[in-house]
Amino acid sequence: MKKIVLVTGAGSGIGRATALRLSREGHHLVIGGRREDRLAAVAEAIRNGGGSVDVRRLDVTDREDVAAFVDGAAEEHGRVDVLVGNAGVMPLSRLDSLLVEEWDRMIDVNIRGLLHGIAAALPHFQRQGEGHFVTIASIGAHQVVPTGAVYCATKYAAWAINEGLRQELDPGIRVTTVSPGVVESELAGTITDPGAREAMRTYRAAAIPPEAIADAVSFAIGQSPEVDVNELVVRPARQR
Repeated sequence: MKKIVLVTGAGSGIGRATALRLSREGHHLVIGGRREDRLAAVAEAIRNGGGSVDVRRLDVTDREDVAAFVDGAAEEHGRVDVLVGNAGVMPLSRLDSLLVEEWDRMIDVNIRGLLHGIAAALPHFQRQGEGHFVTIASIGAHQVVPTGAVYCATKYAAWAINEGLRQELDPGIRVTTVSPGVVESELAGTITDPGAREAMRTYRAAAIPPEAIADAVSFAIGQSPEVDVNELVVRPARQR
């Protein structure tokens, strides 16, 4: 069944891989992100593969922007079926580095951005009597490592928000949290703290491609309506 699937943070990494994977399965994609050139490249790849896609610049920290992203898709297509909340940042650092602005950025994108997506999509899902929230969290939702206190806290929060959402909603609306381990991405490039940056080089020695996470998203949304895949942890076999 063709679905209207919205993906945030779709310009690279997991978001890009997910958009490409779901378009190949016949779904219509609505992709959002800050970097319009990256979104245009993803859209071109989707169309070259025979898929259909809408592109919208999106800042998940702006509640009105997220509402316009979701409402615009619903108005154009008559419904929205899946919201893949993938946008996230990961500028790791020790707490005593006092990089408070980076802490704030993680809270704004990783937590507030998630909540803005829920606030925008939930009324549509409730009106339809069905829908699917898919949130890309992290293995950091299950463990804390040095330099990762704030980042892991935001991912614990994402897990908790999704679990509360699942319990509150009618069964027709499904909720999935996907927690990736080490994945090839640009996230590590945002780390400014020298110690954290060096530690991450070693930590990311064994990484899996973002397509592995796209496979997990595809699996979750491809289940029959009475099946709700609540959580998937996907990490390299070598990661411990």
